[in-house]
Amino acid sequence: MTYIAPLADMRFALREVAGLGQVAHLPGYEHASDDTIDAVLEEAAKLAGNGLAPLNREGDKAGARLENGVVRTAPGFARIYKEFVDGGWNSLPFDPEFGGQGMPWLLATSVQEMWQAANMGFGLVLLLNQGAIDAIHHHGSAEQKATFLPRMISGEWTGTMNLTEPQAGSDLGQLKTRAVKDGDHYLVTGQKIFITYGEHDLTENIVHLVLARTPDAPAGVRGISLFIVPKFLVGPDGKPGRRNDLRCVSLEHKLGIHASPTCVMSYGDDGGAVGYLVGEEGRGLSYMFTMMNNARLSVGIQGLAIAERAYQQAAEFARTRVQSKDDASADARSVPIVHHADVRRMLMTMRAQIEAMRALGYYTAAGIDGALKHPDKEAARRTQDRVDLLIPIVKAWFTDLGNEIASLGVQIHGGMGFIEETGAAQHLRDARILPIYEGTNGIQARDLVGRKVAKDGGETMLGLVSEMRALAQEMSAMPGDDLAAIRTGLQAAADAVEDATKWVAQSVKADLVGALAGSVPFLRLAGTALGGWLLARGALVATQKLAAREGDPAFLEAKLVTARFYADVVLPPALAQLGPLKAAGRTVFALKEDQF
Repeated sequence: MTYIAPLADMRFALREVAGLGQVAHLPGYEHASDDTIDAVLEEAAKLAGNGLAPLNREGDKAGARLENGVVRTAPGFARIYKEFVDGGWNSLPFDPEFGGQGMPWLLATSVQEMWQAANMGFGLVLLLNQGAIDAIHHHGSAEQKATFLPRMISGEWTGTMNLTEPQAGSDLGQLKTRAVKDGDHYLVTGQKIFITYGEHDLTENIVHLVLARTPDAPAGVRGISLFIVPKFLVGPDGKPGRRNDLRCVSLEHKLGIHASPTCVMSYGDDGGAVGYLVGEEGRGLSYMFTMMNNARLSVGIQGLAIAERAYQQAAEFARTRVQSKDDASADARSVPIVHHADVRRMLMTMRAQIEAMRALGYYTAAGIDGALKHPDKEAARRTQDRVDLLIPIVKAWFTDLGNEIASLGVQIHGGMGFIEETGAAQHLRDARILPIYEGTNGIQARDLVGRKVAKDGGETMLGLVSEMRALAQEMSAMPGDDLAAIRTGLQAAADAVEDATKWVAQSVKADLVGALAGSVPFLRLAGTALGGWLLARGALVATQKLAAREGDPAFLEAKLVTARFYADVVLPPALAQLGPLKAAGRTVFALKEDQF
């Protein structure tokens, strides 16, 4: 089946939960009017549903191919990419000085959800280019920005991220790629692996951002520098000139995302690829973190997107697949499986968690806008601290759930889900990479505990807890059993996150290893609780609108039901992570390495 963007749910999350109205009032976003936002969402939904989604299945079957050093993308990809460029879709959130439209990241994130849900194999080229643009915009020289940003923002050229190597994995301190100064540039030699869209036939040039070491650099991550290494060197006229000394050696054969070419890239086989230093030597990893954080939010959105795609397919299958009699009826005729209680339980589990992810993902994107545009520098700094805290949660919690929800989608299909022709299996295969790339989810949990909570002793997280309690207090004045149950769950979530945060903040100083052993349960607890908080916010808005007789009553009632299901069913097991979290520090050394 195809994909239909859930525009009503997306608009509700944008306006009633993430605060699109406040974002649109920030300096520089005045043009982001309601009419403009709605028009962008409507057109993006058409392109996603009618253009990208039909290519998803064929892209999975055909994959990308390496032929005589050229990567051929799946049938239809070049055509739809040209449509993207012609429509200006690549430029949505970027600086108008370089050809961008200057729209909020909140809007760009919601549109990105559509691209990734419709066709993740295609959407990855957009994701990596977006991150590369962000890195050059923040850290590149004026000349580098003028040379590369206009064509990358338009989509005429694309960008990549070149980090890891065969011997390094996630340990970037082991990188061996070298960069030797040669006049006004450097000569780069080495090999990089897992380079998404490192070579393809969609654009005339590819701009690689490559981490490498200079000859006198110290060992470890402090010796890493960042270089712009274009596929074709840019001539004085701004157009691609001679071919640089780099090539795609091979394509990885993967479990999923077959349409996305994952390249092994070789630099400098014939003397050295020309590269241009970004910023200062030795600061490459800090510069690359700009791109990585951008990509980590985007990968989290991929988890949301693949979950939404799996949910839509499972719900449609459940409405049409006829199996067994209805237990609530004396009629012996078979009924669609959506009538069966366990199928409805699985569908509600999928739906509730998807809505919680969407709320938290959009909330985080709105924070990026606030950090960039808020006129009060201190307020912008506090907002950035909150975004920094939320990024590892969004990346890890969303992508874990993307796998779980795609797996539930297969389960709802039954045996048919295990058969490739239904398409349910592709969503699960595609989702499996998400907890791995852009930093494994264990690394995200380590970052959350060892850097973000440790940096301020948990102050930023406890600030979120205060807002959870304030919402619970506001809800106490409203009538209704559903809202009361949601409020009870919200209070329990606030208590658990506060308890966990204080334990982590203390333990990370006294027993780092023990704190890190509990980091994954802590991240899971935080993500589930914060998602519940934002669903509760939406439930309060829905209640107020119902009382005022505003909006679609059925839609608003569904928001209440979904939030209550989340509070009653999803929250309690997650809050029970508090026990394993604290126990981890005590049991981390129970077994020695040679006993596993």
